[in-house]
Amino acid sequence: MSIAEKQMDQITVIFPDGSERSFDKGVSGLEIAESIAKSLAKASVAVQVGDELWDLSRPINGDSSVNLIKRDGDEGLELIRHDTAHVMAQAVQELFPGTQVTIGPNIENGFFYDFGRKEPFSTDDLEIIEKRMHDIINRGDAFVREVWDRNTAIAYFKDKGEDFKAELIEDLPGDEDISIYRQGEWLDLCRGPHMPTTKHIGHAFKLTKVAGAYWRGDSSKAMLTRIYGTAWRDEKELAAYLEMVEEAEKRDHRKLGREMNLFHMQEEAQGSVFWHPKGYVIYNEMEGYIRRRLRGAGYSEVKTPMLIDNKLWEKSGHWGKFRENMFVVPDEVPNTEEDGPVLSGKARLMALKPMNCPAHVQIFRQGITSYRDLPIRMAEFGCCHRNEAHGALHGLMRVRQMTQDDAHIFCREDQVTSESVAFCELLHNVYKDLGFEGVEIKLALRPDVRAGEDEVWDRAEKGLRDALEQAGLEYEELPNEGAFYGPKLEFHLKDAIGRTWQCGTLQLDFVLPERLDASYIGEDGSKHRPVMLHRAILGTLERFIGIMIESYGGKLPLWLAPVQCVIATITGDADEYARKLYQKMFDAGLRVELDTRNEKINYKVREHSVAKVPVMFVVGNREAEEGTVAIRRLGSRDQEVVDFEKALESLAQSCKAPY
Repeated sequence: MSIAEKQMDQITVIFPDGSERSFDKGVSGLEIAESIAKSLAKASVAVQVGDELWDLSRPINGDSSVNLIKRDGDEGLELIRHDTAHVMAQAVQELFPGTQVTIGPNIENGFFYDFGRKEPFSTDDLEIIEKRMHDIINRGDAFVREVWDRNTAIAYFKDKGEDFKAELIEDLPGDEDISIYRQGEWLDLCRGPHMPTTKHIGHAFKLTKVAGAYWRGDSSKAMLTRIYGTAWRDEKELAAYLEMVEEAEKRDHRKLGREMNLFHMQEEAQGSVFWHPKGYVIYNEMEGYIRRRLRGAGYSEVKTPMLIDNKLWEKSGHWGKFRENMFVVPDEVPNTEEDGPVLSGKARLMALKPMNCPAHVQIFRQGITSYRDLPIRMAEFGCCHRNEAHGALHGLMRVRQMTQDDAHIFCREDQVTSESVAFCELLHNVYKDLGFEGVEIKLALRPDVRAGEDEVWDRAEKGLRDALEQAGLEYEELPNEGAFYGPKLEFHLKDAIGRTWQCGTLQLDFVLPERLDASYIGEDGSKHRPVMLHRAILGTLERFIGIMIESYGGKLPLWLAPVQCVIATITGDADEYARKLYQKMFDAGLRVELDTRNEKINYKVREHSVAKVPVMFVVGNREAEEGTVAIRRLGSRDQEVVDFEKALESLAQSCKAPY
């Protein structure tokens, strides 16, 4: 073979560090890893070729950039979960012949698979399925990729009674390979990739729950059984995750909401909160705190209508993009002014606002605004409604009626950076006050479907990058994740047990002021469009309160606690003294309750501890004679006896809001 012919059979592989090496055409990722080091080949579970993940055994036939994926990395963890889902499906079909396998994707922290079976699975089945999964993993069968003819694949699955799988293949694009993966005698439709063998999965997995799910999410189609699971790189990670889940269940805001008598939800008002007196204390304290913060940062508060004609939503672009999530109300027009309630049948459409921004533009447009007036910072605790799917509703975390700590900053383009920096500083100060230190920032860039020209998006994205760099803040970029009108910053906070929540946002928008004809008079005497910064710190009061309840496990800071102190008597002889203390504490502005019931003190302490009351003043005959109180704090068995006046002064100081 000539040198030229040999060169034709060679490909160039470019590694992440920029180095290049030549290999024979058809070389696999595993062979590339072995050529570098045996230890690398042992640690690798897949290979990234260009932008795609491939099996280690798949031949590479052209010049490519290559990155070897190790089991201990994030992408390796995703493969562990993917492969565990396949093993679960195999275990189910081995144990329960006739069960149809449908779809089984990765999800956050794990995976699920949907199964078609006459008799739904129950949690009692999970243990036996897990045991068979461990057996399959120990077999160490290789994952082998095959490409089948479309018609052959459809016929194969139909012959097996796998109608759901056959339907999936029929719906795939005509030019897409029908890739089938085998593991031993079992096989499934899958794009891949997979790790080399089932042994690479390891045994750090757990099946967690069973639920119902409609085929393809359509309530008119068959009901399937969904089995959820979690999988990790090692037993230590699995144990830490299961411990976090157990702790999260204890902290569930719905459970604590009942125990603390804060709120409830009910069928007749799905997705809306019935705030009880104690819960509404938390709500009002949070709103008051943010209101003080906004006032200090130069915001003016407004109030806009809840029900707005669809013409405004059409102009803003929300009608076309967001209508299915809006509650629409017909507005019947009377025949004449005299007719009043007599309806003509002609109806306009109104909608409960899902967001406040178009209404804020209407306030901005009233009168003439000069460049000297900018920036204008307009805030509203706006009650909004969104028609979320019933299945998506989740306590305070996902509601239909919500109150946003919403604000919009109208500014000149040269003010974008300084306003963005000021907002980032405000947000961090608020989160710190509320007990959240770790905040991750993500810059969400232009989506495929968007309003505005690329040149406008270039300026908008640059504005947010400049602000982050000037503020000295680290961030991660998220391609294609921006909002319809513009790029946005997402602020992700971490709670007490390590969960991450996306709450705050800052979106830069050149488009809405143009659509709704907002303008100001510039220094040159002509009209200019303002830049609009959409921003929120908490996101919605409902969701943020839910996050705080869970993060604190119901043990809220004193300034937020619905009841800051309970005065509990040991004997009836101390009732009069307790009432005097109550009045003094009430007059001092504390949220205090009096418990003079004819119950044992241990019973009272236990009951108020369940309700997460942070402080108790226990009084009996001795305390009444000496003018003292025995202080018991939530979570502590110790108590200290203190002069009442000193105790009152100390408690009042501790109960002050942070701003």
